[in-house]
Amino acid sequence: MKVTDVKTFVVGNPPPHFGGRYFIFVKLTTDSGVVGYGEVYSVPFDPHVVARMVEDVCARYVIGNDPFRIERLWRRAYSAGFTQRPDISMMGVLSGIEMACWDIVGKETNKPVYQLLGGLVHERLRSYTYIYPEDGDKGDVYEDGAAAGERAAQYVAQGFTAVKFDPIRPYTAFDPRHLTPEVLEHAETFTAAVREAVGARADLLVGTHGQMTTSGAIRLAKRLEKSDPLWFEEPTPPDMPERMARVADHTSIPIATGERLTTKYEFARLLENGAASILQMNLGRVGGLLEAKKIAGMAETHYASIAPHLYCGPIVGAANIQIAACSPNFLILESILTWGGFHADILTKPVRWEDGYVIPPAEPGLGVELNEAVAEAHPYIGEMLHLEMQDSPV
Repeated sequence: MKVTDVKTFVVGNPPPHFGGRYFIFVKLTTDSGVVGYGEVYSVPFDPHVVARMVEDVCARYVIGNDPFRIERLWRRAYSAGFTQRPDISMMGVLSGIEMACWDIVGKETNKPVYQLLGGLVHERLRSYTYIYPEDGDKGDVYEDGAAAGERAAQYVAQGFTAVKFDPIRPYTAFDPRHLTPEVLEHAETFTAAVREAVGARADLLVGTHGQMTTSGAIRLAKRLEKSDPLWFEEPTPPDMPERMARVADHTSIPIATGERLTTKYEFARLLENGAASILQMNLGRVGGLLEAKKIAGMAETHYASIAPHLYCGPIVGAANIQIAACSPNFLILESILTWGGFHADILTKPVRWEDGYVIPPAEPGLGVELNEAVAEAHPYIGEMLHLEMQDSPV
């Protein structure tokens, strides 16, 4: 079997853009007509440039090659241009390609990918969602603790047993920073309001994104402990896990991180330093499914859990489901609400979500198929990137 063709789709995500402004999908086709789909997460260039990067890597390392030889493909791309080091752009591109190869392998063997990576461990996957705004809201759920608590209670009534929110804003290119007393007070009262609304029925997941200095993160963590969150996410920037480890040493809240990291090498530093006990690899960035499985295995040896990250499209979501289903140390899966709306429209059959849990599919490969007609009917024509930070200091 050989890969004979690659096609990319740069798809605009319609308002309200939950999951990002656009999705980048990859389609590989073999000489036997088997098709595999993948997705690239948030490479920091114009998405049409990223699509051309996918095509370039495929021309060099994929077309004419056996999609089963994933380790060989991975090492060749990882070492491209004499680099041989974690590179967020190459790994994003490679993740989408590798994901599509696994989809092909699963379809060719008539097995879900999780059966090829150790077999089914979890028959249901606990999931969480961010707290999102809705039309007609009386308060801003991103800023108003009472409004956020009301929305969180609605999610709990649907079946969710965990909700996530970001009590510190904005995110800037000039972080990390010290937080003012006013900001610290707001984060504390916001979190307490959500806890009061859901009681012990749901875990609270506090999302921050490297906005704080080490000491600033410790100050905030001490204020949040009384609300007993399940995790404190990426309290300091991702490039110095040694500093994040210091935060972990000074709080009872578990530290979660990893959406901006790539490859087993960067995650190994997290584990070796004790910086985090919950790893949030994004399957569209980390290096693909096999790399994520290796990271999950390393995490097991440190009694750390995995909670795959999702703020992109449902092909990455499908890959997350596969790795979660076969990993003993899986904790919880990120959902974007209940996998409905455009996240369902872009697939021929939506992800199965029931009462707060995702049900792993029995279909071969990733278990989902891209609806190419919908993808082609929603081209991305904007100029902004998938996610962007404030470009001036607070």
